[in-house]
Amino acid sequence: MIDLYTFTTPNGRKASIMLEEVGLPYRAHVIHIGRGEQFTPEFVAINPNSKIPAIVDSEGPDGAPISVFESGAILIYLAEKTGRFLPADARGRTVVMEWLMFQMASVGPMFGQANHFVKAAPEDIPYAKQRYLTEMHRLLAVLDRRLGVAEYLAGDYSIADMATYPWVLSAATFTGEDLSPYANVLRWMEAVGARPAVAKGMTVPQV
Repeated sequence: MIDLYTFTTPNGRKASIMLEEVGLPYRAHVIHIGRGEQFTPEFVAINPNSKIPAIVDSEGPDGAPISVFESGAILIYLAEKTGRFLPADARGRTVVMEWLMFQMASVGPMFGQANHFVKAAPEDIPYAKQRYLTEMHRLLAVLDRRLGVAEYLAGDYSIADMATYPWVLSAATFTGEDLSPYANVLRWMEAVGARPAVAKGMTVPQV
């Protein structure tokens, strides 16, 4: 059994989407980040960085329990555990890793800053909003070019798509930005969002 510690954020949804995709039994535990529950000693013992998501797998690689933090590491761990959504061949694996790291290093941080300064900042800072919205659109253009030559980010559907989808969805819902110039991204979003496991994963946790 896998225990998932999560909240209703794009990073949290990555893990629940993957768990639904691979069909592993899991229990979702709400870590309400608005109430500071990520800083409790119990959660810090699982993730020393006090961020969601994190998992505890009671049946780790050696049969003993293992905890995993960082959303990208969780996706890789679950892919390797199940042999799904991450190619075994070096070339295919490398492409998936490229686009997964693109999400981790660029899409997540930059979209997150855009979301913050548009929706959550206690004061209006036009420079910050312009800086991060501009970078968000640059990254959307990168995704759009890629998805113009590939059905999914790494060719076949993979953990790279699971990682990126919740963040791209947030670009429209949090910032209100118009995504219509990115036709390939919109086509990809429809295809990913139509997957039953994605739809289910996007509702976890229920708060």
